[in-house]
Amino acid sequence: MERRKFLQQSTLAGLSTLAIGSTAAAMPNGLTKPEPAAGKTFNLNYAPHDGMFKNSGGASFLDQIQFMYDQGFRAIEDNGMMKRDPAEQEKIGKLLSKLGMQMGVFVIDAGDNWKVSLTTGKQEFKDAFVKICKQALETAKRVNAKWATVVPGYFERNLPIGVQTGNVIEAFRMGADVLEKEGLIMVMEPLSDNPDLFLRTAEQSYGICKAVNSPSCKILYDIYHMQRNTGNLIPIMDLCWDEIAYIQIGDNPGRKEPTSGEINYKNIFKHLHKKGFKGVLGMEHGNANPGKEGELAVIKAYRESDDFL
Repeated sequence: MERRKFLQQSTLAGLSTLAIGSTAAAMPNGLTKPEPAAGKTFNLNYAPHDGMFKNSGGASFLDQIQFMYDQGFRAIEDNGMMKRDPAEQEKIGKLLSKLGMQMGVFVIDAGDNWKVSLTTGKQEFKDAFVKICKQALETAKRVNAKWATVVPGYFERNLPIGVQTGNVIEAFRMGADVLEKEGLIMVMEPLSDNPDLFLRTAEQSYGICKAVNSPSCKILYDIYHMQRNTGNLIPIMDLCWDEIAYIQIGDNPGRKEPTSGEINYKNIFKHLHKKGFKGVLGMEHGNANPGKEGELAVIKAYRESDDFL
């Protein structure tokens, strides 16, 4: 082996064993800085999801969670958690507890999230929503979850917007009454997927939260959706701040990891850190590139965007 290559590899290997927390200084002989050590925790609490690291961690979600931990992540989220077998939920909860990781959101859905439902005010939809909220409490206990995502479905275009809003408020009050007893917080998510969705903006969600007036009804501020629907991300976030309990991430266009699109995530993360945000930031996006290389690129993107101090 050439002496220079030997020195380079030896130096990098030695640096990887140093106490984590800062990037090494510039190296001699024109060598570049090493990547931050795997396992170094982030400044904010980012939460990957099932499948994001399947090529690196394995097909099993449990194995992926271990891989996430080894890379420095300290939270997960799983939209489909309620659809998993209770025994699997228990295993996930026990592993998270063992690793000291936090459970982010899962989705509460009685099958009505993607159709005209709560905006109608019909009793059948309110009853289904309350029933699924009760079931969500059992899931939350198994995985020690604090937050669960809710959406009110599509516009009922035969009703005035104010009446639809009132119907949603009533349904969410009923759900909050159930969830409050166990301390589970439903976080309503304004979306941009199609023009039929009733809940579109953080400001609209803010008004509904104030009307529901419950610690179990807050906002999920999904930065990807808010960029598509309104932009003006930081000012609107600040206006709605006292009702925001959870944040999700995705760059635009494409809904992939930070640095893949137009959103300045490093600046947003710095702003959240300055505000003292201690909650979970769900990585609700795909990978810009396939395979292990794409997965490592996701981690690299978060290291770069999290480097704001």
